[in-house]
Amino acid sequence: MKKTSLILGKLIFTVNILVAVLLLVTCILSFLTAHIFSLLSVLSLIVPFLFIINGLFLGYWLYRKKRKFLLSLITLFIGYLVFGPFYGIGNHNEESSASDLKIMTYNAWGFNKNGWIKEPKIGDRISAFIKNENPDIVCIQEHSRIRYKQLTQYPYRTETPYSVPRSIQAIFSKYPIVGNGSLDLPGTSNNIIYADILHKKDTIRVYNLHLQSYNIVPSSETFSEEESEKNYKRLVNTFTKQLEQAKIFNKHKETSPYKNIVCGDMNNTQFSNVYRILSKDLQDTFLEKGKGFGRTYGLLGFPIRIDYILVDPAFEVISHQNYNEKLSDHYPVMATIRLKSD
Repeated sequence: MKKTSLILGKLIFTVNILVAVLLLVTCILSFLTAHIFSLLSVLSLIVPFLFIINGLFLGYWLYRKKRKFLLSLITLFIGYLVFGPFYGIGNHNEESSASDLKIMTYNAWGFNKNGWIKEPKIGDRISAFIKNENPDIVCIQEHSRIRYKQLTQYPYRTETPYSVPRSIQAIFSKYPIVGNGSLDLPGTSNNIIYADILHKKDTIRVYNLHLQSYNIVPSSETFSEEESEKNYKRLVNTFTKQLEQAKIFNKHKETSPYKNIVCGDMNNTQFSNVYRILSKDLQDTFLEKGKGFGRTYGLLGFPIRIDYILVDPAFEVISHQNYNEKLSDHYPVMATIRLKSD
């Protein structure tokens, strides 16, 4: 009996080592930008599970009063230092003022023009939701060009150019747009646009990103042997594309003469090297003021965060809100920010 218990203990600790190593490898990969690591970058999708499992091992070894708990404790500490929290405990939101900027990002799924959600007037409800929440700037991914007629509170807008056969992004603003542009990403239907917006005496550059999608629809067949292999290849190709797109974006952002705000559907988690490139020198409003998991997308019922609002350090994050409006395959996000000079 004692021998069986000893073997079981060794087996459990072996699994513990494997899970700890996977989390540490993902920490390292988040700093690497070479395409060759795309094969392993898929691990970034399961980082929350790796945190949870390591936490369970930590509790198990503490209960058993074994020093083996140190492995998971150190691993979790390193993971926290690298990634920050994936669950917001509810930082105190400050009182907003009339001079603050409210910014929303929302993948509207074409305002349901293809009828994916089998409910009436989804597109109209999305427009009504935006109107009711009344942000100063709205970044919409997978936009429908005709919907500007319902967003009349915004006198200024810019969209993906008609000449570009890509998914449509849009930026709506209550403040004048004094410049705009489009980054036409190679070999994809995805797109990045930007608008230079005059807010009081400052010009702010707002980017609206829609990076490479996975094009995987979760179902019972997703995990069949044949489909699993195909989907893994799709994931690797997607990560490779996203990494290329993130580098193109970052190169453009470095030439920006203004304070930058980066919004959009990045189709990747905060645990990836893609996110690390995109968020370089910027504040993540969820990490500053968010609560809970910050869900912007549901993957097989698990809440993940792939839509972001990232702001220049010159801004103070006043509040962050994740909505529970199921009008698209994504959930909207809004943040209130303030220039520190104000």
